[in-house]
Amino acid sequence: MTTQTENPAATEKLLQYLNEAHATEHGLTRTLEAHLAVTPRGSYRSGLEKHLTETRKHAERLERRMGELGASRNVIQMGIGVVESLVGQALALSKTPIDLVRGSGGEEKLLKNAKDECATEALEIATYDALERVAIGVGDQKTAELAASIRGDEERMLANLRKEIPKLADAVVRADVEGDPSFDASTTGAADAARAGGEAVRGAAKRAEGSARKTARQARKVPGVAQAEGQAKGAVAGESDIPIANYDDLNASQIVSRLNELSQIDLAKVDSYERKNANRKSVLEKVTSLRGNEPWPGYDELTVDEVKTALDTADEKRVREIRDYERQHKGRQGVIDAADRELAKG
Repeated sequence: MTTQTENPAATEKLLQYLNEAHATEHGLTRTLEAHLAVTPRGSYRSGLEKHLTETRKHAERLERRMGELGASRNVIQMGIGVVESLVGQALALSKTPIDLVRGSGGEEKLLKNAKDECATEALEIATYDALERVAIGVGDQKTAELAASIRGDEERMLANLRKEIPKLADAVVRADVEGDPSFDASTTGAADAARAGGEAVRGAAKRAEGSARKTARQARKVPGVAQAEGQAKGAVAGESDIPIANYDDLNASQIVSRLNELSQIDLAKVDSYERKNANRKSVLEKVTSLRGNEPWPGYDELTVDEVKTALDTADEKRVREIRDYERQHKGRQGVIDAADRELAKG
């Protein structure tokens, strides 16, 4: 049989299916990050956290194999953009929870998320079924083994999700029928991450070492939550939902001039809305240049006074991070002045 290394057409076909799987993993990463943000502590969230780690590793393994088959870094990144728009965004945007509109309460929202995750896992399993078969058909055993290995993780995740659904459904009945809600927003991933970030700046390291390590790990488990939420909201937003008044009536230059003041969640919202509508290059490039990580998850939700309190115990490096982030994004003069005063003391 002719192998993929001897047949350019075979390699091209393999890269097509690898690219689709790669983009799907990227889309699922954003979905899991967003779902974790609204999921309280417990076995369901632990499973999502574990699978988020697996999903990121899947994307890395697929990208590495694509490189071995001759795909350049630029081609891989371009493929993410093209294929993800068709596959990944369908997972990350259409299925990402938007506030609490999904169901009558938190319990039902979690159940609907889990059902969506089951559908996503089934799609991924089918994707790897197809990739494995194509790889076998062109004589590429290494890619076939990679597909089978990743599919095994997806099959285990689907089985675990199905075990969680009865528990989540029971919680819906208790909350919506029996009047005994159990959803606690203060224990969700986003809440834990926000607390962890704030505590780190306020001196959480002075607490018990084991507890501090656990809190820091939890904060790292939900990176990009604000951006994922904003991306999802922008995909379904109308003009009135965009944080720039009369957005559709403004030209590109007028919009660009107002982007610096937006938070990460609002920048992500503008990004999705702009891509869906006018798709102006100058606007999208400016948004991209402003996108970045908050000093810690949940930072954008803090008031000026809360940030000032955090600055009191921050080291010089953290103070500079806060000041630079404020200058580039939120532009709150009270925070900038407080940061400057702290730096002047040093």
